[in-house]
Amino acid sequence: MNLSDSQTGGPVPRRVSAMEAVLDHLRGAIERGRYAIGDKLPSEAELCRTLEVSRPVLREALRALQTMGLTVSRTGKGTFVVANTVEDPTFGDYAASDLLEVRRHIEIPVAGYAALRRTPENLDHLAHLLDRMERETDTTAWVAMDTLFHLAVAEAAQNPVFRRVIEEIRDALARQSAFLNELGGRREQSNREHRAIVEALADGSEHDAVEAMSHHLDRVETTLTDIVRPQRTDPPMEGGPEA
Repeated sequence: MNLSDSQTGGPVPRRVSAMEAVLDHLRGAIERGRYAIGDKLPSEAELCRTLEVSRPVLREALRALQTMGLTVSRTGKGTFVVANTVEDPTFGDYAASDLLEVRRHIEIPVAGYAALRRTPENLDHLAHLLDRMERETDTTAWVAMDTLFHLAVAEAAQNPVFRRVIEEIRDALARQSAFLNELGGRREQSNREHRAIVEALADGSEHDAVEAMSHHLDRVETTLTDIVRPQRTDPPMEGGPEA
């Protein structure tokens, strides 16, 4: 079974990566009970052979399953199912819901302060960073710049405590960003949202900056929700492999 050419359904088709196809297949198998809580998934070699994908692709999918809280990886023993529904993904040390709650309370007002306090140097730095992000095609490099962008907004607020808070959650932000880009195709949309934030800061509009950051975080939450609770319209695969 070759999953690499699968595509999504829905009104706006989007090319699905091999990793997404593998993840969807394994997640579906867990949610439908093919693999019950406590079961061990087949070995990486067996899954690669059955699904006809490379080991790096499979490992990305397995990491995503673990982020979703469906599995755990035990060194030397394999991957085990620990839940059959996705409740709250975890990014590093923080649950997605906790991360988003803190971001709303910190980054939205920070954007407002940044609009009032930013310096020409802050604006130049943000504009340069945004230009690089809009040209970047490598997801890993883009994710690194995404966290730098949010740090730069915090710096523009001219309060070192804000920057320290963003530094504390920087790893979680990077993990979340990579997750949303891989499974939600967020990069271009996020670039547009970042552009709106920078334009509001350049205009010195506290109101517009707050609105732009609020919209950005709303879209993050919506994409996460769509991934965690997808609207499945296609019937379960029949005659598929015992993944």
